[in-house]
Amino acid sequence: MSEPLPDPFEFLKKLWNPMGLPMPGMVAPTLDVEAVEKKIADLKSVENWLTLNLNMLRLSIQGLEMQRSTLAAMKAMQPAPAGTDAEAGKNPFPDPAAWLAMMQAAAAGAAANPAETKPAGATPAKGKPR
Repeated sequence: MSEPLPDPFEFLKKLWNPMGLPMPGMVAPTLDVEAVEKKIADLKSVENWLTLNLNMLRLSIQGLEMQRSTLAAMKAMQPAPAGTDAEAGKNPFPDPAAWLAMMQAAAAGAAANPAETKPAGATPAKGKPR
């Protein structure tokens, strides 16, 4: 009588799950190439979706940071006179068109002068190359 062949994935099962609890995907690994290719395609689709969402999140954060900077600049340009506590809760920007124009001007200025956004230490030293 011949002995049954040992499970080639037994070592991996023990490595990934030392307690012996069933794990999805590791219970019965498939040897079907089409199933593996489908799984790879599905996971790549999920990766692309997550990358897209991450990029959208980054753009939203950058937009809000620009909005915060613009609001701070506009607030600094319109200092309130002393003793006007009643006006403190009032909207400092009553004209939304003016606010939008200032936002667009700030964005255009940032796009036109990308050197201003670099840190001071990032400029190349003048003189002899090393």
